[in-house]
Amino acid sequence: MCKDAMEYAKKCDACQRHAPVSHQPAQPLHPVILPWPFMKWGMDIVGPLPKAPGNKVYMLAMTDYFSKWIEAESSSQVTEAQKSTPRNPQSNGQAESSNKIIVEKLRKKLEEIGGKWAEELPLVLWADRTTPKVATRQTPFSLVFGAEAVIPSEVRVPTHRYGCLTEERNQVEMASSLDIVDELRTSAQIRMASYRQTVARRYNKNVKIRTLKVGDLVLRKVFQNTKNRQAGKFAYNWEGPYQVKEKPTRANMVEFCIAIQRSMDS
Repeated sequence: MCKDAMEYAKKCDACQRHAPVSHQPAQPLHPVILPWPFMKWGMDIVGPLPKAPGNKVYMLAMTDYFSKWIEAESSSQVTEAQKSTPRNPQSNGQAESSNKIIVEKLRKKLEEIGGKWAEELPLVLWADRTTPKVATRQTPFSLVFGAEAVIPSEVRVPTHRYGCLTEERNQVEMASSLDIVDELRTSAQIRMASYRQTVARRYNKNVKIRTLKVGDLVLRKVFQNTKNRQAGKFAYNWEGPYQVKEKPTRANMVEFCIAIQRSMDS
Protein backbone atom coordinates (compact mmCIF):
# COMPACT_ATOMS: atom_id res chain seq x y z
CA MET A 1 0.00 0.00 0.00
CA CYS A 2 2.87 2.37 0.84
CA LYS A 3 4.47 1.71 -2.56
CA ASP A 4 1.16 2.30 -4.35
CA ALA A 5 0.70 5.59 -2.48
CA MET A 6 4.18 6.74 -3.52
CA GLU A 7 3.54 5.84 -7.16
CA TYR A 8 0.18 7.65 -7.05
CA ALA A 9 1.79 10.79 -5.58
CA LYS A 10 4.41 10.82 -8.36
CA LYS A 11 1.60 10.95 -10.93
CA CYS A 12 -0.11 13.93 -9.27
CA ASP A 13 -0.12 16.73 -11.84
CA ALA A 14 -0.32 19.57 -9.31
CA CYS A 15 2.50 18.06 -7.22
CA GLN A 16 4.79 17.95 -10.24
CA ARG A 17 3.98 21.50 -11.37
CA HIS A 18 4.56 22.91 -7.89
CA ALA A 19 7.68 20.83 -7.24
CA PRO A 20 10.66 22.96 -6.09
CA VAL A 21 13.33 23.78 -8.67
CA SER A 22 16.35 21.57 -8.13
CA HIS A 23 19.71 23.34 -8.06
CA GLN A 24 21.62 20.07 -8.11
CA PRO A 25 23.72 19.91 -11.32
CA ALA A 26 22.69 17.30 -13.88
CA GLN A 27 26.03 17.14 -15.71
CA PRO A 28 29.68 17.15 -14.57
CA LEU A 29 31.65 20.37 -14.74
CA HIS A 30 33.99 20.63 -17.72
CA PRO A 31 36.61 23.34 -17.06
CA VAL A 32 37.73 25.42 -20.03
CA ILE A 33 41.51 25.89 -20.24
CA LEU A 34 42.75 28.65 -22.56
CA PRO A 35 46.41 29.16 -23.55
CA TRP A 36 46.62 32.97 -23.88
CA PRO A 37 44.79 36.18 -22.91
CA PHE A 38 41.73 37.50 -24.74
CA MET A 39 41.04 34.25 -26.57
CA LYS A 40 37.58 34.00 -25.03
CA TRP A 41 35.37 36.40 -23.08
CA GLY A 42 32.41 35.92 -20.78
CA MET A 43 29.65 38.52 -20.81
CA ASP A 44 26.91 39.36 -18.32
CA ILE A 45 24.55 42.21 -17.45
CA VAL A 46 23.87 43.60 -13.97
CA GLY A 47 20.88 45.73 -13.11
CA PRO A 48 18.88 47.63 -12.45
CA LEU A 49 21.28 49.60 -10.23
CA PRO A 50 20.73 52.98 -8.53
CA LYS A 51 20.18 55.62 -11.19
CA ALA A 52 23.43 57.35 -12.17
CA PRO A 53 23.88 60.57 -14.21
CA GLY A 54 22.63 60.00 -17.74
CA ASN A 55 19.90 57.65 -16.46
CA LYS A 56 22.40 54.79 -16.38
CA VAL A 57 20.99 51.85 -14.44
CA TYR A 58 22.70 48.84 -16.05
CA MET A 59 26.27 47.57 -16.14
CA LEU A 60 27.63 45.39 -18.93
CA ALA A 61 30.71 43.42 -17.83
CA MET A 62 33.04 41.25 -19.90
CA THR A 63 35.71 39.03 -18.33
CA ASP A 64 38.68 37.41 -20.05
CA TYR A 65 38.89 33.71 -19.22
CA PHE A 66 42.67 33.57 -18.95
CA SER A 67 43.86 36.78 -17.28
CA LYS A 68 40.59 37.61 -15.43
CA TRP A 69 40.79 41.10 -16.95
CA ILE A 70 37.44 42.85 -16.60
CA GLU A 71 35.95 45.45 -18.92
CA ALA A 72 32.73 47.08 -17.73
CA GLU A 73 30.52 49.85 -19.06
CA SER A 74 27.44 51.58 -17.69
CA SER A 75 24.34 51.86 -19.82
CA SER A 76 20.88 53.41 -19.65
CA GLN A 77 19.23 50.49 -21.42
CA VAL A 78 19.96 46.95 -22.53
CA THR A 79 19.50 46.20 -26.20
CA GLU A 80 19.25 42.79 -27.82
CA ALA A 81 22.77 43.16 -29.22
CA GLN A 82 24.21 43.47 -25.71
CA LYS A 83 22.55 40.38 -24.24
CA SER A 84 24.20 37.00 -23.82
CA THR A 85 23.51 34.63 -26.71
CA PRO A 86 24.76 31.13 -27.64
CA ARG A 87 27.61 32.83 -29.53
CA ASN A 88 28.44 35.06 -26.56
CA PRO A 89 27.67 32.76 -23.61
CA GLN A 90 27.61 33.68 -19.95
CA SER A 91 30.76 31.65 -19.47
CA ASN A 92 29.72 29.19 -16.76
CA GLY A 93 29.54 31.89 -14.12
CA GLN A 94 32.86 33.58 -14.92
CA ALA A 95 31.31 36.97 -15.69
CA GLU A 96 28.74 36.60 -12.92
CA SER A 97 31.56 36.08 -10.43
CA SER A 98 33.33 39.19 -11.72
CA ASN A 99 30.11 41.18 -11.49
CA LYS A 100 29.73 40.16 -7.88
CA ILE A 101 33.23 41.48 -7.12
CA ILE A 102 32.55 44.81 -8.83
CA VAL A 103 29.13 45.27 -7.21
CA GLU A 104 30.52 44.48 -3.75
CA LYS A 105 33.25 47.11 -4.16
CA LEU A 106 30.75 49.68 -5.41
CA ARG A 107 28.38 48.86 -2.56
CA LYS A 108 31.05 49.64 0.03
CA LYS A 109 31.36 53.15 -1.40
CA LEU A 110 27.66 53.66 -2.13
CA GLU A 111 27.12 55.92 0.89
CA GLU A 112 29.97 58.19 -0.26
CA ILE A 113 29.32 58.26 -3.99
CA GLY A 114 25.52 57.99 -3.94
CA GLY A 115 24.24 57.57 -7.48
CA LYS A 116 27.64 58.30 -9.06
CA TRP A 117 28.63 54.61 -9.29
CA ALA A 118 29.22 54.96 -13.05
CA GLU A 119 31.94 57.56 -12.39
CA GLU A 120 33.51 55.33 -9.73
CA LEU A 121 33.52 52.28 -12.04
CA PRO A 122 36.94 52.97 -13.72
CA LEU A 123 38.62 53.22 -10.30
CA VAL A 124 37.05 49.93 -9.18
CA LEU A 125 38.21 48.23 -12.38
CA TRP A 126 41.76 49.56 -11.88
CA ALA A 127 41.82 48.21 -8.33
CA ASP A 128 40.64 44.80 -9.54
CA ARG A 129 43.19 44.64 -12.38
CA THR A 130 46.07 45.27 -9.96
CA THR A 131 44.93 42.70 -7.39
CA PRO A 132 46.32 39.11 -7.53
CA LYS A 133 43.72 36.42 -8.29
CA VAL A 134 43.38 33.14 -6.42
CA ALA A 135 43.34 31.03 -9.58
CA THR A 136 46.52 32.46 -11.16
CA ARG A 137 48.32 34.11 -8.17
CA GLN A 138 49.05 36.96 -10.57
CA THR A 139 47.38 40.28 -11.28
CA PRO A 140 45.38 40.61 -14.51
CA PHE A 141 47.57 43.62 -15.41
CA SER A 142 50.80 41.59 -15.26
CA LEU A 143 49.36 38.75 -17.36
CA VAL A 144 48.20 41.18 -20.04
CA PHE A 145 51.13 43.63 -20.18
CA GLY A 146 53.94 41.46 -18.81
CA ALA A 147 54.80 43.81 -15.92
CA GLU A 148 53.22 45.04 -12.71
CA ALA A 149 51.50 48.42 -12.81
CA VAL A 150 52.73 51.44 -10.89
CA ILE A 151 49.82 52.19 -8.57
CA PRO A 152 48.96 55.78 -7.55
CA SER A 153 50.18 55.29 -3.97
CA GLU A 154 53.72 54.66 -5.28
CA VAL A 155 53.69 58.08 -6.94
CA ARG A 156 52.45 59.93 -3.87
CA VAL A 157 54.78 58.07 -1.47
CA PRO A 158 57.69 56.95 -3.72
CA THR A 159 58.87 53.39 -3.19
CA HIS A 160 62.30 52.00 -4.09
CA ARG A 161 61.01 50.77 -7.46
CA TYR A 162 59.60 54.16 -8.41
CA GLY A 163 61.98 56.52 -6.62
CA CYS A 164 65.22 54.93 -7.87
CA LEU A 165 63.99 54.39 -11.41
CA THR A 166 65.85 55.96 -14.33
CA GLU A 167 65.06 55.96 -18.02
CA GLU A 168 67.91 53.54 -18.81
CA ARG A 169 67.02 51.18 -15.98
CA ASN A 170 63.37 51.29 -16.99
CA GLN A 171 64.26 50.19 -20.54
CA VAL A 172 66.31 47.27 -19.22
CA GLU A 173 63.61 46.10 -16.81
CA MET A 174 60.85 46.41 -19.42
CA ALA A 175 62.91 44.34 -21.88
CA SER A 176 63.50 41.73 -19.16
CA SER A 177 59.78 41.60 -18.37
CA LEU A 178 58.95 41.02 -22.03
CA ASP A 179 61.45 38.14 -22.13
CA ILE A 180 59.80 36.31 -19.24
CA VAL A 181 56.15 37.11 -20.03
CA ASP A 182 55.64 33.72 -21.72
CA GLU A 183 57.02 31.94 -18.67
CA LEU A 184 54.77 34.03 -16.44
CA ARG A 185 51.67 33.11 -18.44
CA THR A 186 52.62 29.42 -18.60
CA SER A 187 53.05 29.35 -14.83
CA ALA A 188 49.65 31.04 -14.40
CA GLN A 189 48.06 28.56 -16.79
CA ILE A 190 49.40 25.59 -14.76
CA ARG A 191 48.10 27.08 -11.50
CA MET A 192 44.75 27.80 -13.13
CA ALA A 193 44.44 24.22 -14.40
CA SER A 194 45.16 22.85 -10.93
CA TYR A 195 42.68 25.27 -9.36
CA ARG A 196 39.93 24.36 -11.82
CA GLN A 197 40.48 20.64 -11.28
CA THR A 198 39.98 21.19 -7.56
CA VAL A 199 36.78 23.16 -8.21
CA ALA A 200 35.53 20.49 -10.64
CA ARG A 201 36.09 17.70 -8.09
CA ARG A 202 34.03 19.56 -5.48
CA TYR A 203 31.34 20.42 -8.02
CA ASN A 204 31.05 16.87 -9.37
CA LYS A 205 30.40 15.44 -5.90
CA ASN A 206 26.89 16.92 -6.05
CA VAL A 207 26.12 15.91 -9.64
CA LYS A 208 23.02 13.79 -10.18
CA ILE A 209 22.93 12.53 -13.76
CA ARG A 210 19.50 12.93 -15.35
CA THR A 211 19.01 11.49 -18.83
CA LEU A 212 16.02 11.74 -21.15
CA LYS A 213 14.91 9.38 -23.89
CA VAL A 214 12.97 10.03 -27.08
CA GLY A 215 9.26 9.93 -26.26
CA ASP A 216 9.60 11.01 -22.62
CA LEU A 217 7.22 13.65 -21.31
CA VAL A 218 8.98 16.44 -19.45
CA LEU A 219 8.13 19.70 -17.70
CA ARG A 220 10.07 22.91 -18.32
CA LYS A 221 11.01 25.46 -15.69
CA VAL A 222 8.79 28.54 -15.74
CA PHE A 223 10.71 31.71 -16.65
CA GLN A 224 9.87 35.23 -15.56
CA ASN A 225 8.28 36.10 -18.90
CA THR A 226 6.00 33.02 -18.84
CA LYS A 227 5.11 33.15 -15.13
CA ASN A 228 1.52 33.87 -14.17
CA ARG A 229 2.00 37.09 -12.19
CA GLN A 230 -1.59 37.10 -10.92
CA ALA A 231 -1.02 33.80 -9.11
CA GLY A 232 1.81 35.30 -7.04
CA LYS A 233 3.40 32.76 -4.70
CA PHE A 234 0.90 30.11 -5.87
CA ALA A 235 2.18 30.17 -9.47
CA TYR A 236 3.51 26.96 -11.05
CA ASN A 237 7.25 26.32 -11.03
CA TRP A 238 7.01 24.06 -14.08
CA GLU A 239 5.07 24.18 -17.35
CA GLY A 240 4.25 21.62 -20.00
CA PRO A 241 4.29 18.73 -20.55
CA TYR A 242 6.58 18.57 -23.58
CA GLN A 243 7.59 15.43 -25.44
CA VAL A 244 11.21 14.67 -26.33
CA LYS A 245 11.26 14.32 -30.14
CA GLU A 246 14.96 13.62 -30.79
CA LYS A 247 18.33 13.37 -29.08
CA PRO A 248 20.08 16.72 -28.66
CA THR A 249 22.93 17.59 -31.01
CA ARG A 250 25.15 20.65 -31.14
CA ALA A 251 23.13 22.15 -34.01
CA ASN A 252 19.67 21.74 -32.49
CA MET A 253 20.93 22.82 -29.06
CA VAL A 254 22.04 26.14 -30.57
CA GLU A 255 18.62 26.49 -32.24
CA PHE A 256 16.93 25.69 -28.94
CA CYS A 257 18.99 28.30 -27.07
CA ILE A 258 18.16 30.92 -29.71
CA ALA A 259 14.44 30.07 -29.40
CA ILE A 260 14.61 30.37 -25.61
CA GLN A 261 16.45 33.72 -25.90
CA ARG A 262 13.81 35.07 -28.28
CA SER A 263 10.97 33.92 -26.01
CA MET A 264 12.64 35.68 -23.06
CA ASP A 265 13.09 38.88 -25.09
CA SER A 266 9.45 38.96 -26.15
